[in-house]
Amino acid sequence: MRLVFAGTPEVAVPALDALLASGRHEVAAVVTRPDAPAGRGRRLVASPVAQHALDEGIEVLRPAHPRDPAFQDRLRAIAPDCCPVVAYGALIPRDALDIPRLGWVNLHFSLLPAWRGAAPVQHAVMAGDETTGASTFQIEEGLDSGPVYGVVTEDVRTRDTSGDLLTRLAFAGAGLLAATMDGLADGSLQGVPQPAEGVTLAPKLTVEDARLDWAAPALRVDRVVRGCSPAPGAWTTFRGERLKVRQLALAPTRTGLPPGAVVADKNHVHVGTGSHAVELQWVQPQGKKPMAAADWARGVRPAPGELLGT
Repeated sequence: MRLVFAGTPEVAVPALDALLASGRHEVAAVVTRPDAPAGRGRRLVASPVAQHALDEGIEVLRPAHPRDPAFQDRLRAIAPDCCPVVAYGALIPRDALDIPRLGWVNLHFSLLPAWRGAAPVQHAVMAGDETTGASTFQIEEGLDSGPVYGVVTEDVRTRDTSGDLLTRLAFAGAGLLAATMDGLADGSLQGVPQPAEGVTLAPKLTVEDARLDWAAPALRVDRVVRGCSPAPGAWTTFRGERLKVRQLALAPTRTGLPPGAVVADKNHVHVGTGSHAVELQWVQPQGKKPMAAADWARGVRPAPGELLGT
């Protein structure tokens, strides 16, 4: 088939590579978000997908929004059979959805209908799911509600961050998307409507979602830290300033600490929760780089009875 691939972040690059390597389809162009300011100088930088496409000599389309008439005219001129999508970052309007004869097919990082929305992997980790995966489905005007073409499953490991899990799903999902394009090309694949039950939503995480509640059980605190890593980053406060918690470990044998109470010795920093303690391993004070929690504690010297999160 003749394809126009839509995607923006690094996690979409493996799928683009899989389509380029398949040998069965032509990627005629790539659609991505406009260049965005980055770094200290805030200079405009191409998205990872745009840069990869340019390196491969593929035409790059960067509409401010896919409803842009000039973009839609160009898409009609390219005349794709299908538009595979991975983490593009904008809603596709009906008039654009109708341009390719087989529509737009999204690779979504959950087992639909679970975790529809922008942050499925983060919510799966935070909810304590033991298994997740990736799905390909036909994009329609509803939120991730179209018929499903295929799935792959992936176990959620005990210490997985959302970044760890998303990296594995990006590569497993790339093969699924390529196989979906093959099945659509030869007519062997039909979409299956999603069931009405089992729908859960995964909206984009806010900064407030990433705030740690030390009165919650230790397992919940751990899941929030892992689910919010690498972004937006779990956080608490100490002496009125924000402290990001990059990594911690459960410490089930350390009990008796009130929620938020921080106790440090030479090599360990423990914090009380609503159940047993957790051990801080990596933190990032406001305006500073990440550091080992023990180094942070040696610098600030928490006083007896001092609390995080107040």
